[in-house]
Amino acid sequence: MKLPLIHNLCILILMTSCHGQPPTPTTKSEAPSVPTATGDTTKALSNNIMVIHQDRKNNYWFGSWQEGLYKYDGKSIVHFTTKDGLPDNRVEEIKEDAEGNIYVNTRQGLCRYNGNGFLKLTPTMRFNGQWTSHPVDLWFKSLDYSGYIYRWDGKNLHLLEFPKSQLGEDYIQKHPNYPNPYAVYCIYKDSRQNIWFGTSTLGVCRFDGESFDWISEQDVTEIHDGPANGVRSIAEDSNGDFWFNTACRYTVYGHPSSENIHPEASTFYQRTKSIGCLDGKKDGDLNEYLSIIKDDDDNLWMATYLNGVWKYDGKKIHHYLIQVNDANIPVYCLYKDNNGDIWLGTHENGAFMFNGQSFDKFTP
Repeated sequence: MKLPLIHNLCILILMTSCHGQPPTPTTKSEAPSVPTATGDTTKALSNNIMVIHQDRKNNYWFGSWQEGLYKYDGKSIVHFTTKDGLPDNRVEEIKEDAEGNIYVNTRQGLCRYNGNGFLKLTPTMRFNGQWTSHPVDLWFKSLDYSGYIYRWDGKNLHLLEFPKSQLGEDYIQKHPNYPNPYAVYCIYKDSRQNIWFGTSTLGVCRFDGESFDWISEQDVTEIHDGPANGVRSIAEDSNGDFWFNTACRYTVYGHPSSENIHPEASTFYQRTKSIGCLDGKKDGDLNEYLSIIKDDDDNLWMATYLNGVWKYDGKKIHHYLIQVNDANIPVYCLYKDNNGDIWLGTHENGAFMFNGQSFDKFTP
């Protein structure tokens, strides 16, 4: 993969070690009590918004890499930090379980918010046999990027070592000082409830509850050229094809006839050259994106760090510049809320929302 547009992002994502050690597990998953978290009422979000989530009660949650967590109920914003029980003020994942509890993954661990306070969850002992999958499970990254992930089954937090591959072991031998190739940058559940993991170097891995399948094509790994951007976002489109922030799409469930099927594709997927460079240039660099989502009309939306947002309707591509004072700004995450509205999180300029024609800065 080519990296000219996201070099600064790679600096922002600090790897604590090349092949870090797993967190120390215990046999307990919860503390006996949860302190009350009141938070502070504020008039605005942080300028650094890296993750967005809307819960089933229609509250919005905004996570910052610098200033903690924000909750917006449509009327007011409440700001939570470590003084309110967050393990750390760097937030990277926000998810919700079937009971409406909110889970916040921070640099110093995962916690659960039950409406009153935050409870830090401690992983159980690690066993290979706990690599399983159930519909109620929630999956989280290990934010030391050490090649471990977490599975929350509703009662226990399982610390799981990511499966080794020959490609990964060879990479470690060749590049001992590079980031861990098994580091997981994103997790995605597809329409068949299979879990996909985007890695730093090795491509993507699918877990079907019993076994693992890898897609390590050159466009998702760049394995031979050292460090890569990694797979930071995954989406399944209306045709059931998968997008791994590259210029290709991957057919996994079904094999439609196409003259563009990549001849070296493995037995469980087919690779098709698709939109190519977003700006239409034959040999352009604009063929990667940090975030991708599908909207309610089956359009794909892609965020490209310093080149705005691109919408692909299956035939045409439309470009939306994200600018402040006539200059492109760094963007990071896309999110579709319960109403189908599209949101955008940025590094330095807060959150934006699509108004049907352009992205407006969010101001409550």
